[in-house]
Amino acid sequence: MSGSFVQLLLRGLLAGLLAGLLAGAVAFVVGEPHIDSAIAIEEAAAEATDHDHGAAAGVEAHSHGDDAEVSRTGQKAGLFLATSLAGLALGALYAAVLHFARRYTDLPGWKLALTGAGAAWLAIDAVPFFKYPANPPAVGDPDTINERTLWWFAAVVLGLVAIAVAVAVAKTLANQDLHTVRIVGPLIAFLVVVGLGYLVMPTIDEVSDDFPASLLWQFRVASFTVQVTLWAALGFIFALLTERAARVRAVA
Repeated sequence: MSGSFVQLLLRGLLAGLLAGLLAGAVAFVVGEPHIDSAIAIEEAAAEATDHDHGAAAGVEAHSHGDDAEVSRTGQKAGLFLATSLAGLALGALYAAVLHFARRYTDLPGWKLALTGAGAAWLAIDAVPFFKYPANPPAVGDPDTINERTLWWFAAVVLGLVAIAVAVAVAKTLANQDLHTVRIVGPLIAFLVVVGLGYLVMPTIDEVSDDFPASLLWQFRVASFTVQVTLWAALGFIFALLTERAARVRAVA
């Protein structure tokens, strides 16, 4: 992978920005309708509770609608800003990691870019998601949000450790004649580390029995799709820019 650190950083920022915008568009199309449905359920439950305890006493229902501190229109507009900023941050970190990793591999730049994006997605998104999947509004106890955040962060660390172990095993098996051993070895190491981590970490399930299972499933699929879009776009755009820069350098 050619180019200075600054060039890789700029490449990562551009790829991250474009990936963030694309992820925001996917989130707007496939995610926002499910959030609206979940908010409607939450507000209906809050309104029913207020009626049970006497809404005439002046207790207001919690609202995510147009009367909230940030209206749903503002939230939807801010979605693209949030995903763009997230893409920029991840793109910068991604470029920095690739700058470090290229010293220890002879993979072509575009292959290293795609491999790095896949590994990052596994560690940062896939491993935490399958242990602590995303929940829509109206799901989860506000009093446990700090605990849930810490365990989610622990799952990210678990994913990073699992990737590091898999890479170490892959390096150890690099001289093996059997390609299957070189492929299966790191995969097994990754799964073992993740599996042991899952056993140690607690299970958190705060979904009430009356919450629609179909809506919960659709929301989680949408969340998963957004994350896949972000990392796939980041990896492919960075790989494209890397391959193009290599060809321009070769011609020059």
